[in-house]
Amino acid sequence: MSNHYNILDHGAVSGGTDCTHAIQSAIDTCFLSGGGIVEIPAGEYHTGDIRLRSHVTLHLQKDAVLKGIRDPLAYYHYRNDPLEPLPAEWLTEDLYCRGGRNVYRACVILPGARWGHGIIKAMGAEDIAILGEEGSLIDGQDCYDDVGEENYRGPHAISVHHCKNVRFSGYTVRNSANWAHAVFDSENIHMDHITVYAGHDGAHFTTCRNISVEDCAFYTGDDCVAGMDLVNVHVRRCILNTACSAFRMGGTNVFIEDCRMYGPAAYLFRGSMKKEEKAACMPSLANPGGITRDEAGHRFNMLSAFTYYADYTREIPVQPGNIVLKDCTIENADRLLHYNYSGNETWQINKPLRSIRMEGIRATGISLPLNAYGDKDIPLHLEIVHSDIAFREDREASFMHLCHHDYVLLETVKIRIPGDRPLVKIWSEEGEVRLKNVDAPNLRVEKAEEAFFTQPI
Repeated sequence: MSNHYNILDHGAVSGGTDCTHAIQSAIDTCFLSGGGIVEIPAGEYHTGDIRLRSHVTLHLQKDAVLKGIRDPLAYYHYRNDPLEPLPAEWLTEDLYCRGGRNVYRACVILPGARWGHGIIKAMGAEDIAILGEEGSLIDGQDCYDDVGEENYRGPHAISVHHCKNVRFSGYTVRNSANWAHAVFDSENIHMDHITVYAGHDGAHFTTCRNISVEDCAFYTGDDCVAGMDLVNVHVRRCILNTACSAFRMGGTNVFIEDCRMYGPAAYLFRGSMKKEEKAACMPSLANPGGITRDEAGHRFNMLSAFTYYADYTREIPVQPGNIVLKDCTIENADRLLHYNYSGNETWQINKPLRSIRMEGIRATGISLPLNAYGDKDIPLHLEIVHSDIAFREDREASFMHLCHHDYVLLETVKIRIPGDRPLVKIWSEEGEVRLKNVDAPNLRVEKAEEAFFTQPI
């Protein structure tokens, strides 16, 4: 039977008291005894960073709340960890480390960088879990950090580096000051029955292998599920509501099934807030009735169902491709797909995407063309089959814009789009477009006469 340790026995007190050291004491005792379960009972426990260690499960009981302290300097305890000191090469005083081509600020994020701070932090651990019961919550309180990312983002809710065999299940994250789940250089990660409200990215994975995300709900101001340099990813039966992209992802063997992606967002994109609003740790505004932008300029519109992601923060050793979206519904996204390797988008130009397939897609309320701008040396293979896609009635546009593709297939697809624009518009000489059993107002495939755009459109 597993060892159980209650944080109350280590001095934690529900209310406004800083419980960082009490929670860490319970985790450390559990770790030193060979592992087990650390219990967080019902109540509200304020904390800075706590480090989760190998073979330890953090269990949030019914109505247990971990509330992140709003001081960004409260997240440095791991720097003086006597049990598992960090390797010197993991530590840096820089917020970012310089990356490669055209990367102006992002980098290989080191576990000990300020950018990687988190309420719950795991580094070099294995067999760890964060489990929650009904009503359990991790609240980031939108902690403001004026020297953080974009001069306002504070710690992640959960920050994981170089870990194996990780499980997240059952709890809610609200108002995370940066990503709700930031996972780097890790493998065998399972996430289920997680809910994320507001904040930034719901789950973001970088250089990770073997990931499953099931039965989760993300209502985020930033991307719902994101990541790059990924291999073997399964996302199933999730709800994704966002003011950015439902998926912003680059990887190999990525399977997305039976998900609902929709906009406008329930919570605004925090980047559209004024500086004084961020500095006051103002919670993300809820959408007042399905608008895309309010009078103050706060943005709620959903940018894309799927956006490709491959920047120079990491090397990408495995060729991205074999991405499949199957049996998904998409409502009120500006774009169905946004892939712009041929343009000047910093976040997409490390290594191109080889192939993506959409099958059984039911999309309504699309307002802009699908972008598929590939690489001349590694052109894109794109298939959309057995799908029904409808644009907004007030938006006249082509269905698809292409550049540097080798093969595009539309088969058994119904496309409802107003106006008389060409169905497909192409900015390159090579490549084949095959239409099989396509129901659309027109089936014209045209070579563009104008120069290729350098900005995404």
